[in-house]
Amino acid sequence: MTNIRDLAREANVSVTTVSRVLNDHPYVANDKRQAVREAIEKLGYIRNQTAVHLSTGMTKTVGVMLPFVDHPYHAAILQGIAQAAFDASYRFLTWQTNYVETHEQLALDALAQQEIDALIVVSHSLPLSAILPYERYGPIVFCEHHEDVAAVYIDHYMAFQQGLSHLRQQGHTSIGICLGRPDSTNSLARKHAYQEVVSDEFVYEQTLTIEDGATVARRWMQQKQRPTAILTASDHVAAGLILELRKQGYQVPGDLSVIGFDGSELAEVLSMTTIAIPYATIGRHAFQLTVRKDTSARPQIEVPSMFVSGTTVLPHT
Repeated sequence: MTNIRDLAREANVSVTTVSRVLNDHPYVANDKRQAVREAIEKLGYIRNQTAVHLSTGMTKTVGVMLPFVDHPYHAAILQGIAQAAFDASYRFLTWQTNYVETHEQLALDALAQQEIDALIVVSHSLPLSAILPYERYGPIVFCEHHEDVAAVYIDHYMAFQQGLSHLRQQGHTSIGICLGRPDSTNSLARKHAYQEVVSDEFVYEQTLTIEDGATVARRWMQQKQRPTAILTASDHVAAGLILELRKQGYQVPGDLSVIGFDGSELAEVLSMTTIAIPYATIGRHAFQLTVRKDTSARPQIEVPSMFVSGTTVLPHT
């Protein structure tokens, strides 16, 4: 089996130079770097990752714990992680958990067993008290706000305030909101913002998908007292709500004003008023925190949201 000494002889460079090329060290002359790469191709060298792990104490692999890989919110964050990992010559492994605590535990066990160098927690069901003890094995970065942890997050309280403020400026006082998991960190922040400005509450919970949005539309149609506007926590939920109402002969925004949350391509297609979130940016920052040098610090990065005006909100008179 070809080893780095064989590569050094073939490329007519030192073993140290070969090692630097393999580890993407910046201080290697271009001609020597090219000679090593040609030797790798000629000799069919395949790097032994187990040996690398043993020699460096690192796997150059980051784990990602997330509930669903196909949910737009989670998928967009994962895209940002993937690009940042690629740029840094890292790999990443995902654990889709469906919010099942035993599945979340598998990702933590992988960190403890040094199968990964760090773990990014996109969203979780386990309490922080069950997660944070695993920081002794490697960095853990959250993609939602918690006190005294390394995190990259959106201020969902402020983001929902943006949407609620816009609706109130348009004369809406009877406002509904759609939430995902009612007890999640993000949902609690959104609900807090909502309860500060409304008197009659219209809260639709467990809404994550387009079909969930359609279900909200059917519930709204059956209500005797209805909100005149609904702020959702997802463009997909907003899309389901809008499309089902239009299918049943209602007008959006004529009969109901709707605001989405994500700033996705779906919002563009429907010309939806929404709150845009740079999820890929969250993913990139989260990866960068996993490879930070000072792992004793717990930096927090707040990523701003942006209100995007569309055609799904009208003034209420």
